[in-house]
Amino acid sequence: MDLTGKLLIAMPGMGDPRFDHSVIYLCSHGDDGAMGLIVNKPADLRVKVLLTQLNIPCEVPVVGERLVHFGGPVETSRGFVLHSSDYEANLHSMPVKAGFSMTATLDILEDIAAGRGPEQALLMLGYSGWGPGQLEDEISMNGWLTAEATPELVFGIADEDKWESALATLGVDPLTLSASAGHA
Repeated sequence: MDLTGKLLIAMPGMGDPRFDHSVIYLCSHGDDGAMGLIVNKPADLRVKVLLTQLNIPCEVPVVGERLVHFGGPVETSRGFVLHSSDYEANLHSMPVKAGFSMTATLDILEDIAAGRGPEQALLMLGYSGWGPGQLEDEISMNGWLTAEATPELVFGIADEDKWESALATLGVDPLTLSASAGHA
């Protein structure tokens, strides 16, 4: 089953503190593994600081005040932008699913800083990655739930509320979740 464009919701007791209460947007999933971006873990870094480090002037003050997110533990010095698909000016953008695209080139940061970027965007450092079959094993071991991704959930809800909101889309109350898997 291809989970590209879905959300992964971390189960309690996952065992890896980097993913505790994480919600991950899966940018790709296939026989060769999976790649996703954590959408609810802001880093202690403002966008304006990142833009300054890259010598990109920020012409939109509200953009500069946003927080960069921790996208995952792989290649944490590499940047990614998960954004709405209205940003079509960039030939380097990778459409993921309806409403979502991902870009990993500097030109999107320049466009965002100048107010020409996508309507909605999350800037990330690092990504989450799985080798062939690894994500499927983690799901079968009760590490993750999967849910439909919506722009409202990914871009429109406060980071601290995304985990519970993602669970709610499945009709799951976080208080009823168990950290142990059951097998019939």
